[in-house]
Amino acid sequence: MDSTAIASIPALWDEVFGSQPDPDLWVVIATMVAALAVVVPHGLWRVSRNAITIAHEGGHGLVALLTGRQLTGIRLHSDTSGLTVSRGKPHGLGMILTAAAGYTAPPLLGLGGAALLAADHITLLLWLSTLLLIAMLVMIRNAYGALTVILSGAAFLLVSWLTGPQVQAAFAYAVVWFLLLGGVRPAFELQAKRSRGGAGDSDADQLARLTHVPAGLWLFLFHLVSLCSLIGGGRWLLEL
Repeated sequence: MDSTAIASIPALWDEVFGSQPDPDLWVVIATMVAALAVVVPHGLWRVSRNAITIAHEGGHGLVALLTGRQLTGIRLHSDTSGLTVSRGKPHGLGMILTAAAGYTAPPLLGLGGAALLAADHITLLLWLSTLLLIAMLVMIRNAYGALTVILSGAAFLLVSWLTGPQVQAAFAYAVVWFLLLGGVRPAFELQAKRSRGGAGDSDADQLARLTHVPAGLWLFLFHLVSLCSLIGGGRWLLEL
């Protein structure tokens, strides 16, 4: 049995880190259309936006840890809002990077995912996504947040273990398209709220207080990152 287990390790390594065949172009386009279908209509977006919130708050949490802050918890709410709490200096580069990571995380994750898919690493993308969701679950501090992260992680696990290469490829492309396309809309929503005098404590406004740079410029940065990620990631996915 020991020899069988040892022999299976290289096979597992090859499966995770090896390359998988690209899906047909029609699959890539179909998954893009499917992602648009859950991002553009307002009714479906109210549900699918929960996944963008997971990436948004996960971005805050990950950068907080990378910059030496103490991450104390993440909360995800049914209205698709969220809250990430970390301890450390209330100012400085670490706090600035943590605050800037929220709106930029979904499109940058999409861009990273597109790079993996362009390199034919479909299985690696699915496994990395699962590991990130498991790590995030440890820091969730409310029931709704735990439910959404568990359901998301379960979807990745089921696809990774129970489906064939074609289904895995379609799922991976749909997820990446969703992050790229869904990562664009929140910045426009924030811009609309601020134009009506709302969202006074948004990430852009917090960054303005931290850096004395106008919130509008930070909002422009959010737009720039999301749109450039969409263009670059889309070109990789479509192999242009």
